[in-house]
Amino acid sequence: MKYIWEDKNWFDFKYDQTILLKPLSQLRVLQGKLLGRVASLDIKLGTQAQADVLVEEAVRTAEIEGQKLNRDSVRSSVAVRLGLPRGVGTHDRNIDGLVDILLDAVRYHDKPMTLGRLNNWQAALFPSGHSGLRKIMVGKLRGHEPMQIVSGPIGREKVHFEALPRERLDQEMKLFLKWWNFSKGSMDGILRAATAHLRFVTIHPYEDGNGRLARALTDMALAQDEKLKVRFYSVSSEIMRTRNEYYKIMEDVQKYHADVTKWYLWFIKSVSASIEHSQDIIASVFARVDFWNQHAQTELNQRQKKVVNRILEAGQGNFIGGLTTRKYVSIVKVSRATAFREISDMLDKKILRQLSGRGRSAHYDLVWPRKVFG
Repeated sequence: MKYIWEDKNWFDFKYDQTILLKPLSQLRVLQGKLLGRVASLDIKLGTQAQADVLVEEAVRTAEIEGQKLNRDSVRSSVAVRLGLPRGVGTHDRNIDGLVDILLDAVRYHDKPMTLGRLNNWQAALFPSGHSGLRKIMVGKLRGHEPMQIVSGPIGREKVHFEALPRERLDQEMKLFLKWWNFSKGSMDGILRAATAHLRFVTIHPYEDGNGRLARALTDMALAQDEKLKVRFYSVSSEIMRTRNEYYKIMEDVQKYHADVTKWYLWFIKSVSASIEHSQDIIASVFARVDFWNQHAQTELNQRQKKVVNRILEAGQGNFIGGLTTRKYVSIVKVSRATAFREISDMLDKKILRQLSGRGRSAHYDLVWPRKVFG
């Protein structure tokens, strides 16, 4: 047998539980710390954190497939759906469809998964019925042409994987959906997410969009495990960072390796890394919380708070050129003398630190709080 799906019960994956126990326990600790942290966010900051993660997830899950999305357009689409200020991005139906899928997977993770729902997801990825310039089948399972993953120049192609034939597809999808709807709660949620990802990609039920749908199902399974209708870390970002390794291990497992311990270990490692990297995605949100907790007893007027929040929203290192007296005047509309006096007050209170220059040419930055994960 050449491929894993050629075995009769190929989806009955075998793995060494003793090897997974320690990394899985370490992942649960990381997961608990992050979710405990975001639970302290108020509704507004929680929504902003969700938006930041959703933008990253949409951009990266498309990038894995070689599709470059305009980040401002993604941010605008996400903002509309979460009730935040829209921003400057232009409207794009393809982006809207992807964002809708990612939100549907998480917001409604408690609803049953059906073939119709999956078909609608796949159709939403290709609103024009085309993948690039190529017309494809949308909203239904692929046709009878062999589905292969290939690379290399024409005439010297290398076949990395061939999905199971069309005549098996209907039955395999029935079995997958039955397993999906009945496995929740009966196996570890992280391993269930890894299983769903591997199994769906191996079936490869659609002409295009299978990778993005597999990652949406991964998010859905993780949301079911955490019992949350929001995501605070992006697994797709980590897959994008280690894309070559991801493709290699997927190919190794799919070429008839009934023991999938190696895949589970890689998946656990990736989810752990995505949680650790989530501090970069939602750093400004956590920084705002940390900052105001640290300075809860510090007296500042409304103008000073407005300037501080502007720097916090930009994120550490992203307030270009630092704060100057001129920028302070522009933000809160006061005289230069008032701006200088209020900046000096924040220096004395250890809110700001001076970066360079003197007098009118001085530049300042916040005294930023420690990083979320230390």
